[in-house]
Amino acid sequence: MIQSVNFNLYDEYAAPYGGWKGLAEKISALGLDGVEGIWDIKEISDHSPVSLTGYHLTFFHDWLDYYKGNEKEVVRKFGSLKKAEEIYGGKGAESIIKFYRADLERAISQKAKYVVFHVSDVSLEEGYTYKWLHTDREVIRAAAEVINAVLKNAEPSFDFLVENQWWPGFKFTDPALTELLLSRVDYPRKGIMLDTGHLMNTNTSLKTQAEGIEYILNAYRRHGALGKYVYGLHFHQSLSGAYVRAHTGKVPPDFPADYLEGFAKSYGHILSIDRHRPWTDGRCARILDEIKPRYLTHELASRGGATQLTAVKRQLTAIRKGYGGKL
Repeated sequence: MIQSVNFNLYDEYAAPYGGWKGLAEKISALGLDGVEGIWDIKEISDHSPVSLTGYHLTFFHDWLDYYKGNEKEVVRKFGSLKKAEEIYGGKGAESIIKFYRADLERAISQKAKYVVFHVSDVSLEEGYTYKWLHTDREVIRAAAEVINAVLKNAEPSFDFLVENQWWPGFKFTDPALTELLLSRVDYPRKGIMLDTGHLMNTNTSLKTQAEGIEYILNAYRRHGALGKYVYGLHFHQSLSGAYVRAHTGKVPPDFPADYLEGFAKSYGHILSIDRHRPWTDGRCARILDEIKPRYLTHELASRGGATQLTAVKRQLTAIRKGYGGKL
């Protein structure tokens, strides 16, 4: 099992750890193999002391209407076609495909063992209303088109893993939809990066980590033979049901009309839903024991001045507790 932590591939993120060399030493001391990297609209730093185990493609949250050429909805959500074109870096569906192809080239150049792709679509308003504009099937079918266009002519030198969300698209809650997605992806090394926290976000009634563990395992078992496609885990826990019930159902009255201002305002809201907190219940080891992933990414958020590796250490402690002191 290859273990990593999620990490932005820029010097400023490595600085608190003593630079890339210091990060590499600290990662090794925890027993991790490297980082799952992500790009963020600038040149990637020389992170050569740190091994890149995987690469998370960057993503558009709200892309389907633009991809489908639904100009009325695009103007309503973004304010104008010009604003949308600025955000997507071009006109029409091809701009989205071009964006992802360029990022895939970065992953390939970084020699990533696996590449992760979100299969979801959600507008800013939907993040608050929870009233969906598109069905799971619509998003899955369009996402498969994009994936196939992006992967066209790519050498199968990496595993391509689709990731579940709690938004419309791939959720890992319905085996028929999981099969639909996998059947439409035309790539020999396709698989799933199962995000445990995202899966927990699909059930707002969960109150404890123990309930979350059972929910995840039951979803996995319902998938039967499709479970073999779960190559990796984004491992974290998210218990945000109370927050969702209290803060969704309508768009806040003071929500900005400008798209970019609204995006900035909604960021904290999304983080309150998708918490990326470490497992502290040792029974989380049951998930690893049953799924037996090739890749385990400790996808955790830093909080209160603590570093991500502090959160990783807490999660590793819980896992070892579940395994009787070993991992």
